[in-house]
Amino acid sequence: MDVRERLGRNLRRLRQERGWSQEDLAHESGLHRTYVSDLERVARNPTITVVDRLARTFGVPVGQLLD
Repeated sequence: MDVRERLGRNLRRLRQERGWSQEDLAHESGLHRTYVSDLERVARNPTITVVDRLARTFGVPVGQLLD
């Protein structure tokens, strides 16, 4: 599994654990809903800045999103 797939799976898992929709996550992180969807579906390559923003939104280390 490549790093984008791991990121997508971890985003979906963390989002669902919090009971958030993709729209909720987008709002909390300041991203667009379709961008969040694209990340979960591995349709986009996020910048490290976006990965950091998502990690901060979830309150987890960046590495946890990529493991």
